[in-house]
Amino acid sequence: YLFFKLELFLNLMKRSFSTALRSKIYSPCRHLLPLSCEYRRFYSTSDNEKKETTHFGYRQVDRDSKQGLVFDVFKNVAGNYDLMNDMMSAGVHRYWKNEMVDRLYQPQRGGSYLDVAGGTGDIAFRMYNYIASKMPASSDSPPTSIIVSDINSHMLAEGRKRFDSSLRSGEMDSNAKIDVSFQEMNAESLPLEDASIDGYSIAFGIRNVTDKDKALREAFRVLKPGGMFICLEFSEVEDPTLRSLYDVYSHYVIPQMGQMVMNDEASYRYLVESIRQFPNQEAWKKRIQDAGFAHVRYENFTFGVVAIHTGIKLA
Repeated sequence: YLFFKLELFLNLMKRSFSTALRSKIYSPCRHLLPLSCEYRRFYSTSDNEKKETTHFGYRQVDRDSKQGLVFDVFKNVAGNYDLMNDMMSAGVHRYWKNEMVDRLYQPQRGGSYLDVAGGTGDIAFRMYNYIASKMPASSDSPPTSIIVSDINSHMLAEGRKRFDSSLRSGEMDSNAKIDVSFQEMNAESLPLEDASIDGYSIAFGIRNVTDKDKALREAFRVLKPGGMFICLEFSEVEDPTLRSLYDVYSHYVIPQMGQMVMNDEASYRYLVESIRQFPNQEAWKKRIQDAGFAHVRYENFTFGVVAIHTGIKLA
């Protein structure tokens, strides 16, 4: 089976580089020039979010229609979302998420936590297991709650299914005394009270939000003073040569993988394009600061393929 997966991957790479060469996007004489320089304008801190149109991948669409278009993408991929994450990242996304929760976030028993764009529950379940293992429940344990929120009901349905299955199998401690709920929410307009949660997490979701600055302001509003904002998202590869290779892989291998495995090239092409539209590390840091957060910092992983940004609400 492993040899089959390796052969599939190599065939995809061979076909993708061949396609790139034919399209003259990548050639031996340009190997030091990053492919993504064509899209450098998308890393600007000023995007189209304040105009009547906004981006959906590389397309400009009516601002009001983007939410529905994104909904359809994740409706299409919901059932196989975790499998494709494993295939596209060779499983490395699990390491990124573990680092996010176990080392940088470290949720505490007695806290109330909101995981936005939580979809299939990857981050919330890691939080659950972290609290259950580090701070075992006792008769006088304070109430602990985790809300898994997403605008897409199909993604939430997958999350509920996974949660129930994990409790039945014993993968998650059913006696941990941690309340987990799944709620349909829009990141731009959270139905929560001001200063009502201790931590706000979002992983691979913020780039799909139409008005990212409004979502950041909402995160600041619902956090208690001292609460943490933490965001895991694809970012900008630092080394130009590695960036070129990563761009070829992203633009050609991932969509073909989506077509071959899920019979859905378009959804995965959008996911790649949405990554290129997202601000780079420094630009995103500034926008988090502009929303009111203090002590904003970020850490790169895998050469900058992803970055984890954190910020604190002081008051």
